[in-house]
Amino acid sequence: MVLELRQQLRLTQQLVMTPQLQQAIKLLQLSRLELLDVINEEMVENPVLEESSDEQPDSADDANAKESESDSPAEAEEIKPVTVEETAREDIDWSNYLGEYSATGSVHYEPEDHETPEYENFLARRQSLVDHLLWQLLLSNPDKKEEKIGNAIIGNVDRDGYLHATVGELAALTGEDTLRVEAALKKMQSFDPIGVCARDLKECLLIQTKYLELEGTLVVHIIENHFKHLENKNYKAISQALGVPLNDVFEAVEIITSMEPRPGREFNEEDPVYISPDVFVYKMDDEFVIVLNEDGMPKLRVSSFYKDTLNKGAAVSSNARDYIQSKLRSAVWLIRSIHQRQRTIYKVVESIIGFQGEFFENGIGYLKPMVLRDIAEDIGMHESTVSRVTTNKYVHTPQGTFELKFFFNSSINRLDGDSIASASVKEKILQLIQAENPAKPYSDRKMVEILRNSNISVARRTVAKYREMLRVLPSNKRKKVRGGSVVCKNQSPL
Repeated sequence: MVLELRQQLRLTQQLVMTPQLQQAIKLLQLSRLELLDVINEEMVENPVLEESSDEQPDSADDANAKESESDSPAEAEEIKPVTVEETAREDIDWSNYLGEYSATGSVHYEPEDHETPEYENFLARRQSLVDHLLWQLLLSNPDKKEEKIGNAIIGNVDRDGYLHATVGELAALTGEDTLRVEAALKKMQSFDPIGVCARDLKECLLIQTKYLELEGTLVVHIIENHFKHLENKNYKAISQALGVPLNDVFEAVEIITSMEPRPGREFNEEDPVYISPDVFVYKMDDEFVIVLNEDGMPKLRVSSFYKDTLNKGAAVSSNARDYIQSKLRSAVWLIRSIHQRQRTIYKVVESIIGFQGEFFENGIGYLKPMVLRDIAEDIGMHESTVSRVTTNKYVHTPQGTFELKFFFNSSINRLDGDSIASASVKEKILQLIQAENPAKPYSDRKMVEILRNSNISVARRTVAKYREMLRVLPSNKRKKVRGGSVVCKNQSPL
């Protein structure tokens, strides 16, 4: 067997991801605010890029014309001197006025080295639960040991106001006796908001009953001895166990449900996140008009100064020429990528309107099942491109503001062979729950039957999954004996 080296020519094709192509793909999946950050960063790094302004300077002819207009004969006349012909009034007591004016009084002089205040110090900040509890702790004049224990307790309180540490753990953390820790905890449980520093929901409600002066009442007996029945809304079992009328149990339950299950709710530091839509869809006459949101988007252009510099020829060094050409290519590619991104978004939204026209007209109940392949085939692009375009982008429609991904839904079969979007089924389930009798809420199996009567074939586990996604509790925990609304998972199950 002989081994030898040979040279062969072979022609192959392969896709190479150049930096420019990677940048174009990256721009597709950026939201509007992220794109603004990228543009501002590129304008700082690339001197060839500049923002074009709508105001154009006047030409030389316009300037000469303005000069000729200003040299009119009327303005060329000699300006007459101004003379003061008015005299002072004689009925004013000038001596008294001058005496009061020259009288000495308290005078305040600003020092020369006076510094202007920092405006950051005037920014308003919402008070947190930790700050509120620390303020009350220091206001109670604690000794060093109580302050140490109080700081440990506050450090283990979550955002809802509950304490996630036992007395033994706090004693080991602070090195103090458990009796002293228990006394400090009891003292801090009387702080505002009422129910704070409780270790569970049951203790939180009992603390609030002390504030409401309900000790020894039916409310306290229900919370202490029948809390499980209270969670499951088994009011008949509570009535039989305590030997009281059912109406008294209802009245006690109404008091309990009016309490605050999360005392730290009012000190929530989460700021609302405002969505800035990338696209606006308006209905004008009988058609929908697409408007891209370019508010605050700078209009980029290549600086004419650097163009003229390249045309100077030998007057520019080779290193400077190479640098300018490199930045010039980068600037031109960025401008083209941004324009291509805007055109692609417009095409995708236009195709979505074509598929989901009934939704834009009548609402979410008319949303059709659709996948990325439908849009990709319609506009002649790859599915990955459509996926990048619809990521982190929102559209404002006559029916509300939605993410572009919202329009892509799986299909659920109807009894007649047609299909319906899963989002429409979720909306129908939510409408059923909102319209149900609070005393007899619909079970998942009952909603399956109602949907089947509406020509929608869906399994019970699918209804349960959609109900979980809508953050709605099951029927046994939605039951309200005396009215009430739908109870969601982020609310109290009581």
